Amino acid sequence: MAPLMQISEVKAELEKHHSSGFGWALSCCGRDPSEAEEVLQLVYLKILDGRARYRGESSFKTWLFAVIRKTAASERRKNFLRKLLLNAGAERMPKAPRTEDPALALERSETHARFRHALAQLPARQQQTLHLVFYEDLSLQETAEMIGISVGAVRKHYGRAKASLRDLLLESEGNYGIEWRRQKNPSVVL
Repeated sequence: MAPLMQISEVKAELEKHHSSGFGWALSCCGRDPSEAEEVLQLVYLKILDGRARYRGESSFKTWLFAVIRKTAASERRKNFLRKLLLNAGAERMPKAPRTEDPALALERSETHARFRHALAQLPARQQQTLHLVFYEDLSLQETAEMIGISVGAVRKHYGRAKASLRDLLLESEGNYGIEWRRQKNPSVVL
């Protein structure tokens, strides 16, 4: 076991992994930026006040991502219970539409929307596995440590997620009437 890190070392590691940590928090919070910011802030508070301690049993990033995942799950449970209590018997009021900046409007393009829709249809564990492997560039071993399951299970989730995502995208492509592209040009890679 490695000696405990100094607060300055912890802060440096948190700064180093902030953007990837935020990306992981987004993934754990259903792509809700405000919820991800709140979770990340709670994680930083836990770490800085000593409720979560890095013991050197894995890489700092792996440990940080595990703390983010657990905090997000805990917050999701708390928020669910709050909503149940607050909305018991009450009808939901329609939310006022938010204005989007041009970058967000571009992000919501048709192709991106189809991809996000397909990704959302995957089970949560498969979504998490794809996020860690593709966006965070973690190995299957690191992903297994992060999620807390065996490497074999991660390998299965990873393989199934890719196959399911491919099938869902091909299905949505057919639904949008663009399947003709693959028939005329079979060398197109999806």
